[in-house]
Amino acid sequence: MAVDALDAKILGLLLEQPRTSVREYARLLGVARGTVQARLDRLERDGVITAYSPRLSPAALGHPVLAFVHIEVTQGHLEEVAAALAEVPQIIEAFSTTGGGDLLTRVVARDAAHLEDVIQRLISLPGVVRTRTEVALRERVPHRMLPLVETVGGSAKR
Repeated sequence: MAVDALDAKILGLLLEQPRTSVREYARLLGVARGTVQARLDRLERDGVITAYSPRLSPAALGHPVLAFVHIEVTQGHLEEVAAALAEVPQIIEAFSTTGGGDLLTRVVARDAAHLEDVIQRLISLPGVVRTRTEVALRERVPHRMLPLVETVGGSAKR
């Protein structure tokens, strides 16, 4: 699905001003409200827009420790381990990977002792062979999409 310049401008506004109305986006862009709504509907349908939920801070929710846990899985058990990971609330993302492990998880914890408890829970899951943990010290580039959006749709900077 191609994202054109108008789509990119709409996506940019969604990222910069997520609580603004469709009517206001249309006014800012100088297009009809129906045009903006139709574009949003298509972007949702095509999987470009996947959610409208707020980004929450795990630290503000009492989980300031962030770690990346690589998990090596017994061959043939990837799906069941992935399903078990979904039951651990401190795992906020998990990906299948190539390289030194089969899965890479993003884990949050209250403190180092809590992180150890979470890791021990992961190690005890059937199908998990071993884990390797890397603790994040500081976020250097926060999650962002706007720079990427600005590169698509004919470099649609406003």
